[in-house]
Amino acid sequence: MDFGLAGKRVLVVGASKNIGAAIAKCFATEGAFVTLIARDMHKLYDLVEEIGGVNSGHGFIAVDLLSPAEPSRISEIILNKFGHYDIVVHNLGGALGYKDPFGRVEDWESVWRFNVGVAIEMNKILIPPMLARGWGRVIHISSISAEHGEPLSHEGGAIPYAAAKAYLNAYVKGLGRECAKKNVIVTAIMPGVVLSEGKYWDRACREQPEYVADFISHNYSIGRFCRPDEIAPFAVFLASEQASFAAGSIIPIDGGRI
Repeated sequence: MDFGLAGKRVLVVGASKNIGAAIAKCFATEGAFVTLIARDMHKLYDLVEEIGGVNSGHGFIAVDLLSPAEPSRISEIILNKFGHYDIVVHNLGGALGYKDPFGRVEDWESVWRFNVGVAIEMNKILIPPMLARGWGRVIHISSISAEHGEPLSHEGGAIPYAAAKAYLNAYVKGLGRECAKKNVIVTAIMPGVVLSEGKYWDRACREQPEYVADFISHNYSIGRFCRPDEIAPFAVFLASEQASFAAGSIIPIDGGRI
């Protein structure tokens, strides 16, 4: 199937490793020109080199998007430097270590900003040019935690994170309806546990294999965790013309989560 992505300009936010890196590679394979954003300059440089190098039309910006007003500033810079974007993938997110359901409101706000606020701030600048051109795709990486709540902090869960992803889903649903009027399709993917380098379950697999096996047997019908490269193709599909009727869709990719 030809996804028609050759020559499209793609921005991947949170792109230096794991799901974000897999998504960047997948788009590059389709012939798209990819711009990567994350904090780690060295990982970004290595990834751009892996997918073809800056001379192939790819680029990157190393920045901490949690700094005040930085998402707006960077969005303006990349539009001026690289031109319009056809596709934006928001992969920024995480629990930031805040797992106490009775923690400070400021901690909840930090998690919200990391998982939702940055995307909202960037979309405010990046989506209007898509609306003006009558075509665009905006894909958010949510989490199955948005539906399950993930109350078990000892199992990697975090209620502030789950609540932020639930907010993200509502935002995607509403924004998707609004933007569909101008053929800009806003969607989200809800992965189950993705085995990501350096994250909780990655460490647990090495340090507590029996515990991990028991958790999987009670929670994932497929009998294992997901790999980043199993999420990336869905982002590519949602960015394609074939997904033109997917406005506001939120797709669970959860291995038969029980």
